[in-house]
Amino acid sequence: MSQHPQNTRAIRVADLSARRPVTFDIAPDAAEMARIASDLGVLALRKLSLRGTLTAEGRADWLLQAELGATVSQPCVVTLEPVQTRIDESVMRRFSPDARLDAPDPGAEIEMPEDDTLEPLGTEIDLARVMIEALSLALPPYPRKDGAELGQLTVAEEGVTPMQDEETKPFAALSGLRDKLGKPDTE
Repeated sequence: MSQHPQNTRAIRVADLSARRPVTFDIAPDAAEMARIASDLGVLALRKLSLRGTLTAEGRADWLLQAELGATVSQPCVVTLEPVQTRIDESVMRRFSPDARLDAPDPGAEIEMPEDDTLEPLGTEIDLARVMIEALSLALPPYPRKDGAELGQLTVAEEGVTPMQDEETKPFAALSGLRDKLGKPDTE
């Protein structure tokens, strides 16, 4: 039998049972979704939910497996018109007391850990934080409305022929010279 902390945002680790998985289903209300949308810099957010289970893994670790669902509206990178995207992502996190995330010094280089699902285990597992983080990682970085294309701007001083994209390619001049000389390609 599993516990059902319906809409519980944070689960105390002390309340978890190693013998029973905990199922959860969180869905923020409209006001909270508006705040999350503002924090993430998106136009609107609908149907946001995180559903899954927390199960014991070993003596002190916990495995979170869930499905993230959301409908997001973002501005098109070309036209700035709203673009609606449906996000359905699997989410997995391993919470362990052995995991440490030290804050890096400002400007310091850091290496990505081999296991990017590993999280430090504190006194609570914050499901809302996991949901928002997973959503932010799943957002399309450059949403584009169907058919929207960037135009080409060509600028040059008066009396000068503007440079074309083809001319910026390193071997464009050599292939033109080869064609002028009439020699076949030796490849």
